[in-house]
Amino acid sequence: MYYNEHMETASRDELERIQLERLQATVRRMYDNVGFYRRRMEEQGVVPEDIKTLSDITKLPFMSKIDLRDNYPFGTFAVQKTEIVRLHASSGTTGKPIVAGYTRHDLEMWSDCVARGLSAVGVTADDIVQVAYGYGLFTGGMGVHYGIERLGATVLPISAGNTKKQIMMMQDLGTTVLACTPSYALVLGEAIRDMGIDPETIKLRVGVFGAEPWTEGIRKEIEALLHIKAYDIYGLTESVGPGVAMECKEACDGLHIWEDCFIPEIVDPDTGEPLPDGQIGELVITTINKEGMPTVRFRTHDLTYIHKEPCVCGRTHRRLHRLMGRTDDMLIIRGVNVFPSQVESAIVGIEGIAPRYLLVVDRVHNLDTLEVQVELLPTLVYDEVRKMEALRAKVQKSIEQVLGLSVSVRLMPPNSIERAEGKSKHIKDNRKLD
Repeated sequence: MYYNEHMETASRDELERIQLERLQATVRRMYDNVGFYRRRMEEQGVVPEDIKTLSDITKLPFMSKIDLRDNYPFGTFAVQKTEIVRLHASSGTTGKPIVAGYTRHDLEMWSDCVARGLSAVGVTADDIVQVAYGYGLFTGGMGVHYGIERLGATVLPISAGNTKKQIMMMQDLGTTVLACTPSYALVLGEAIRDMGIDPETIKLRVGVFGAEPWTEGIRKEIEALLHIKAYDIYGLTESVGPGVAMECKEACDGLHIWEDCFIPEIVDPDTGEPLPDGQIGELVITTINKEGMPTVRFRTHDLTYIHKEPCVCGRTHRRLHRLMGRTDDMLIIRGVNVFPSQVESAIVGIEGIAPRYLLVVDRVHNLDTLEVQVELLPTLVYDEVRKMEALRAKVQKSIEQVLGLSVSVRLMPPNSIERAEGKSKHIKDNRKLD
């Protein structure tokens, strides 16, 4: 099902014509109205008139989170503050938050992008969608909320947390679609199991999960717990919020990025040089249909690649492979690059092990150490020492084969690793405390 069939199936020629026209207008807006970016362009010896083809985008300087924080709060806005009708912000846990401003046009565009994505996974006006993303400054809750309303479905804006109430509302109101982080979907699924509720008595059929990287193994765990089809949604505050890209139910293999609103690039994380479709690198996004706070060549730090082949669903907008980690989440342990998603892929599917883990990194006698704490399922009988040691060794071997690095593994009691109602944290790096 298409939300906007004409645009979603537009020819590549038509899409590229739209992209170039909107890119040129965006660069002109940035040059004329955003002082720091104009100076950055001047330093690089480029002016708006130099952007004659889509490939000329590589002439433009990158933007980063540092740029947005350095120009806090309104230094990246490209319109007068009287045109801004909403503000969102990142968490700002490592300093000043990133403030995003939206015009009325931006909110309309954002709602349309989310509606497209929801429609692509089979959500219709007949659905009741329970939004368990956080509301407030975080873009997740309100971004998905307005897309649901644009599609004509019924929205239940319950926000994150209060798990027992979430489940009660699912049962009593007949929720058919759940939108939250994959971590919280697992929390809800485990709670339903532990409460002895048969998932078949709940009307849920679709899950829309994002805001953090998750693996195919976690998808299977969620689907088994909740008896639903789980789909990946992608977005970031700096580009607009959730809805930048979304899987489709026909392929469920890669997320369509709405190329009439965003231009994706994949670059080498170290050099910034463009990489061809199909090669893993850092995702860079340029917004081309945003007025309030456009971002040009924004470095997301997300690792992915662009699918080369067309999609069976008929949409012509290219697909991003599901996120494989973040360059700024990467750990370097004894010279080896380690991503939390690698550990997750190694433990998911091992009988008796829950998809819960924590990487504890330390330094002992100037040597880095990695302990992986993994959680046992409550259904496992774990009172036999010999069996527990065999299971621990099995987990350790699986992780070491994936990482190519020796690790220690600690089996943790059920429900002992901290649960997250928002984004999960999988790393405790004690070296940063030295």
